[in-house]
Amino acid sequence: MADAAAPAALFVVGANHRSAPLALRDQLFFDTAGELALLHRLRARGVRQAVALATCDRIEVQGAAEDLPAAMHAVVDELAASGGMPPAAVEAHVYRLSGPEALRHIFAVAASLDSLVIGEPQVLGQVKSSHTRAREAAMTGPELEAVLQAAYGAAKRVRSETKVAERPVSLAAVATQLARDVHGDLAPLGALLIGLGDMGTLLAEHLRQAGLVRLVVAAASPARAEALARQLGSNHAGYDQLDDLLAAADVVISAQGAGAFVLDVPSVTRALRRRRQRPMLLIDAAIPGDLAPSIDAIDGAFRYDLDALEQVAMAGRATREAAAKDAWRIVDDEVRAFQRGRAERAAVPALAALRRHFEAARTRLLSEQPGLGADEATRLLVNRLLHDPSEILRALAADNAFAEHEAAEALVRRLFRLDLENKE
Repeated sequence: MADAAAPAALFVVGANHRSAPLALRDQLFFDTAGELALLHRLRARGVRQAVALATCDRIEVQGAAEDLPAAMHAVVDELAASGGMPPAAVEAHVYRLSGPEALRHIFAVAASLDSLVIGEPQVLGQVKSSHTRAREAAMTGPELEAVLQAAYGAAKRVRSETKVAERPVSLAAVATQLARDVHGDLAPLGALLIGLGDMGTLLAEHLRQAGLVRLVVAAASPARAEALARQLGSNHAGYDQLDDLLAAADVVISAQGAGAFVLDVPSVTRALRRRRQRPMLLIDAAIPGDLAPSIDAIDGAFRYDLDALEQVAMAGRATREAAAKDAWRIVDDEVRAFQRGRAERAAVPALAALRRHFEAARTRLLSEQPGLGADEATRLLVNRLLHDPSEILRALAADNAFAEHEAAEALVRRLFRLDLENKE
């Protein structure tokens, strides 16, 4: 690696849902222990600033290094090693970004605009968790820290100023949002899962992760109901208790799929009567359906089948895609603001040096010729200050360095606003 005193430049190396097939991403995936091991191997190879992300969409290292080619080569090698593959098997499926491209990418990832599902709220939390682990492993530095903090600010603006995360886009997220719409906070609710179908299990798991505490699994087979309840961290019961379970359930997910209705108008009406008409959300996660469509006519019963959930999800996707345009504008604004701020800070040492140079010339002139009047002193000072720039411009012209001469002259005109003065 290059001298550590040299400025570190930004880079990103990774494989995502666009660049690599799922099988390869699965092979490259690493857990928390693997993430820390990867960071330690990168540090051993001279990469001093890096954050490693492993999600369902991407396996990626965001970092800053003095020697970009060496750092990116090391990342590819070590990602391949994490997956037990030769680097050549990974090369064709990774992207390598640096400079402004890497900066925009990092901002987009934090804002969940580069995800398979745009606007997923988990992404920012995943980035922050990986950032925290990298910091604890002493693998962050000023360049990467500044970029990530700015990326978090951009992500916050995207969430507060656009609808990119406003509507649910997966069936499980739709079911969870519907439960909140009907009942509010999930924590005090009671839920009932009828049957052992995969979709019902998925919806129940999502509700549990979102904060639902009380869940009962009911199935024809007590042993299988107990096994699923253990997996979900819930209670279990038999079908002989269904009436009592319905009366206690704010949310019902039915996933039996036996070809006959599990719940009909009389059973739901009895449950609502015992609930004193407190509403119930009923989700039919079975094919063929478990819940009689005639339940829709009952006040206080809100029935959704998989088609209805998909329609809500499609509307959410359309909303997010439309909002993504506004979100990208925010990201680009934030990227430009970050670059402008960095450029302004980078210019400070040169401006300070220029000011010292001018002040030294003024002090030297006054000490050499203390009796000068203001007019003569300022004339001599201007001549001295312009001497070196004038000599350099003449030398560039004499050496036929036309491109450099034109660029230098244009910069002088811009710095001192000479073109504007000529127009006045």
